[in-house]
Amino acid sequence: MRTLNLNPLFRSTVGFDRLIHLMDAAQRAEDTSASYPPYNIEKRADDRYRITMAVAGFSQADISIVAKPNQVTVSGQSKTEDAAGQFLHRGIAGRAFERKFDVADHIRVDSASLENGLLHIDLVREVPEAMKPRTIAITTPANNGTLPTLAAAE
Repeated sequence: MRTLNLNPLFRSTVGFDRLIHLMDAAQRAEDTSASYPPYNIEKRADDRYRITMAVAGFSQADISIVAKPNQVTVSGQSKTEDAAGQFLHRGIAGRAFERKFDVADHIRVDSASLENGLLHIDLVREVPEAMKPRTIAITTPANNGTLPTLAAAE
């Protein structure tokens, strides 16, 4: 695989550190860790997303979801062991896993549900009012084109 050196970007950008680190981490990620458990990422509306993971054989008690700023971590540890019989073929994977999803700013986990072996994690983007675009009113000076003076604080 061809590698890309992102260090020159650090010298000429300000405030994009997280994005550059994400690109660097994605480039270094191992392909084997990305295969289990299988998952989908779906955009359901402008500000709503859903991660669906196939977790057959895991119960609610076996799965942990931890939401941190800019990251959602899903881990599973199967606690049930079938000691009653001997497997001739074991095609349903029940091995432990940990999958981390990097999420954008202002995205939070809204809910999670487990049905028919699928774990659904609903995410929502909530941009604070201070960060939303706002319209600025344009005013004209009231004193024949002169700008008002600021009074000194007393």
